[in-house]
Amino acid sequence: MLISEVIERVKHYCKGSWMGIKIDDEKTRDKILYGDPNQECTGIVTTIYASVDVIKKAHELGANLIIAHEALLWNHGDHREWLEESQNRTYLEKKKLMDDYGIVIWRFHDYIHSGIPYKDGYIDGIFYGLAQVTGWEDAVINNSDISGALYLECEETTPRQVGRLIMKKWHLNGLKCIGNMDAKVTKIMVCGHVMEGGDSDSLIRRIDREDINLLLPLELINFTLTEYIKDSGQLGMNRAILAAGHFNLEEPGMKYILHWIDDALKEHIDTHYVQAGDMYSYM
Repeated sequence: MLISEVIERVKHYCKGSWMGIKIDDEKTRDKILYGDPNQECTGIVTTIYASVDVIKKAHELGANLIIAHEALLWNHGDHREWLEESQNRTYLEKKKLMDDYGIVIWRFHDYIHSGIPYKDGYIDGIFYGLAQVTGWEDAVINNSDISGALYLECEETTPRQVGRLIMKKWHLNGLKCIGNMDAKVTKIMVCGHVMEGGDSDSLIRRIDREDINLLLPLELINFTLTEYIKDSGQLGMNRAILAAGHFNLEEPGMKYILHWIDDALKEHIDTHYVQAGDMYSYM
């Protein structure tokens, strides 16, 4: 099967519309970021980000297609003109590596977030995959509210216990922790990109209204929401944040692709998950 056909079959497997709007293939982030797709697919690697080490590992595994969730060249849209013009050394060496190996990089972002088949409908493939890999599939309550990427209700636990679990399941070096680490946790939200201003205001209202105990954010700034959770924890409330970081949090969803890719392709192609590695080291 050609790489181009692999890509089309994976896209067709997904819902293909996001928040009620059909994905436009001209405007979507889901582009071939590098390489020639008109070649036979020798194998597939899934990952959050096609780092140098991931590219090397894909070549070792005999795979010439990397399906990555995030950008390749360190900017939104993967523009490379500025890198070419400045003869950026990191870019030139990474480019040579991909050329030498004949690697194709395809970004799989909008389509997987639009939904993969789930019961009688679709569910966000990244965040449902996160739940599956972590062992939380039975705790998923809904996946349709855009103010929360994933909402879970679980048996009572604590942020400390959840932190140990996700560090083990996601192969992480550590976590940033805010709030009451001994809180009683029964409601968990993966809450997307927490930025300043109105986004935090609406999230704080929801936390209070629905008594959400634990937040797992993608992005997290060090004021607004974090201050609220810190004060709530110091008042003895069941409130905490475990911050793994954007790439670390979404990467389990790319691992879960291995469970459904044969259904999408209607045939078997050797597919491997390669973790880009914890984004952070701690000292």
